[in-house]
Amino acid sequence: MLPFQTLEGAEVFLGRNLTFAETLWFKYSARKPDYILYCHNTLFLFIFYTLVPLPFVVIELMRSKKIDQFKIQPKIKNSLSDMFDCYRKVMLTFVLVVGPLQIFSYPVIKMIGIRTSLPLPSGWEMFWQIVVYFLVEDYANYWLHRLLHNGWGYQKIHRVHHEYTAPIGFAAPYAHWAEIIILGFASFLGPLIVPGHMITFWLWFILRQMEAIETHSGYECPWSPSKFIPFYGGAIYHDYHHYVGGNCQSNFASVFTYCDYIYGTDKGYRYQKEVLEKTREKSKQKEIWSSPAAGSRNLSAGCLFALHLSSRPSNPSLRANPPFAKLCPFATANPRRREVSPPARFLPLSSQLKTPPFAFAQTLPSRYMPLAASENAKLRRTSYGRRRSIIAGSRNMQI
Repeated sequence: MLPFQTLEGAEVFLGRNLTFAETLWFKYSARKPDYILYCHNTLFLFIFYTLVPLPFVVIELMRSKKIDQFKIQPKIKNSLSDMFDCYRKVMLTFVLVVGPLQIFSYPVIKMIGIRTSLPLPSGWEMFWQIVVYFLVEDYANYWLHRLLHNGWGYQKIHRVHHEYTAPIGFAAPYAHWAEIIILGFASFLGPLIVPGHMITFWLWFILRQMEAIETHSGYECPWSPSKFIPFYGGAIYHDYHHYVGGNCQSNFASVFTYCDYIYGTDKGYRYQKEVLEKTREKSKQKEIWSSPAAGSRNLSAGCLFALHLSSRPSNPSLRANPPFAKLCPFATANPRRREVSPPARFLPLSSQLKTPPFAFAQTLPSRYMPLAASENAKLRRTSYGRRRSIIAGSRNMQI
């Protein structure tokens, strides 16, 4: 409750006119006890926990190929009943744990100096205080979280949170009641060290709740903070921690990645990330060469070079008589024709040999086709080493 009864009294106390924000704060909080203002934090947590995960629920229910490209574990699908069951359990924990925790923690809030009076903090003051809160919470959460992954702590407490190997937004605060108290201490540690205004306190817990929901969403979206904030872990970073499960000794940090990097608990994640990137690159190449349009890509280097030169408008002689024409009898001199497919007589040979791109048979003129076909029949009866020698000899034929 503010010590002023009127706006004029507040202006006399401050020695200046109130800002628009300070006027709104005065009208809202002048006659409310500080305890009621503090309990607003529980109301905000309930509202934002209910509303922020809803877009991810809609995305999960509207799964498609375009959406799956942002899904971290696309093979996992959650039904509406599964997500609602998680929401129901978390709300029960809110009522039984978070509510009583608010009642007993209010004297501590008053003791450390969280104020409700005027003047309000500036925007930059709130910004830097929240940055400090995130850094302090991240460091404390790292060690408390790491402690919960040791033997008894995991089996008795933290195992509940890891029931979701593919987390969802509603599963962010899904945990044992003891874990909520333990990790809740890390969230209170920042305001305890650097006390500020009640509005800053509200905003800190709202942002922390939104960050936890985004981290557990299971989607790495284009607007993810990990793409804009340095050292921010994000959903894909924490999803690995849930995927590995109880044996995971990596990615303990809640927000940033610097603690895992400093203490060497992100080596498994970095190794798996490199392996995954290589696997994705190989799968992309395999899809390219197995696509229906791969026939135009399976041309020899001479064919592609001839097509490139023949499409240049500044070289009319090359367009009329493209180089390597005898090496590529189906090449076109038309610059408008961008896709080139070999004639049908070439396709059975390439499909039977199953050779890599730029196969030797596709570089042969039509007069050598019987020879290539006879060699193809021999290849079926020879060993792998002999087959490679035949292919190498065919590539070196004089044309």
